[in-house]
Amino acid sequence: MIEYKGYIGVVEFDPEIDSFHGTVINTNDEITFYGSSITELRDEMMKSLEEYFQFCQEHH
Repeated sequence: MIEYKGYIGVVEFDPEIDSFHGTVINTNDEITFYGSSITELRDEMMKSLEEYFQFCQEHH
């Protein structure tokens, strides 16, 4: 599991793309991210959530 700003990402390996796939589990929306290392997964989860926060701010 990876945590960012209270959001939890669960990661599993996807052999079809030979990489890791993550999903943020504690939100009502589907937020996913991909990476080939822990560092990349953390960065991609952070980017995905920051884009999500920006989208929510613009549409509320």
